[in-house]
Amino acid sequence: MRIETFAFVDDGDIPNSRFPLIVYRGVIDTSRGDPAVAFETLFRSHNWGRGWRNSIFPFHHYHSNTHEALGIATGRVTLRLGGEGGATVEAMAGDAVLIPAGVGHKRLSSADGLVVVGAYPPGAPAFDLMREGAEDKAGIRARIAAVPLPSTDPVEGKVGAVQRLWT
Repeated sequence: MRIETFAFVDDGDIPNSRFPLIVYRGVIDTSRGDPAVAFETLFRSHNWGRGWRNSIFPFHHYHSNTHEALGIATGRVTLRLGGEGGATVEAMAGDAVLIPAGVGHKRLSSADGLVVVGAYPPGAPAFDLMREGAEDKAGIRARIAAVPLPSTDPVEGKVGAVQRLWT
């Protein structure tokens, strides 16, 4: 497995985060079993839950009250991360992405039957969905600042990239 990080600054609309977004390359072997089940099992083993299977919205959005883990179970996706001035990142089946609260993300394109598995850290509330142009910018930024560090990394557990890069 290989890890990549991306840092984004507040662009005045998309708040982003002081924590880097983490991309985990080659987390699971997609040739063995059901990769969606493999991601669900992996995330649950590290207490990340309230999972879902779907895609990624095709518009800039972020969550002001929780971090989010995404496992690319099948297909591939091109993402815009950090808002319009952010980075374009390709992810493929077997990769995972950890998005800190406040970091903008959107699907630019997808191929080969994209299926994404999402999960949230233990104790996190049901996620909110914030879009570009959201009002109450000060309140949003206060909620993001109050989101606690997760106790485990969704991919590596108690000693993972979250502990190395977010503390």
